[in-house]
Amino acid sequence: MTEPLLSEKLNTETARISWRELQPHFARGAAVYVAPDLDLIDTARRMAADDTAYLAPLMEQGRFGVVSEAQAQAFFDAGQTMWALVVAPWVLVQPCAD
Repeated sequence: MTEPLLSEKLNTETARISWRELQPHFARGAAVYVAPDLDLIDTARRMAADDTAYLAPLMEQGRFGVVSEAQAQAFFDAGQTMWALVVAPWVLVQPCAD
């Protein structure tokens, strides 16, 4: 799939969802945090392409990676709404700026 088509496909599959509804994905270790300052679609595209040169520094900075227990608890306590996008088997989640 070409890059523009992949980006368009990912964009149409993005949805707003409450953190509480995402907890089953967190429980199975499949929820991946994407910092609010990152472009969710671009990050998902790079993840699908296994662009480790781009993703590794983000992981080191704590701006991308599997959702931690502390993050999950904070999202739950805040009743956080998230943007979510599946890049199987992962579910990328990004806090909505409400």
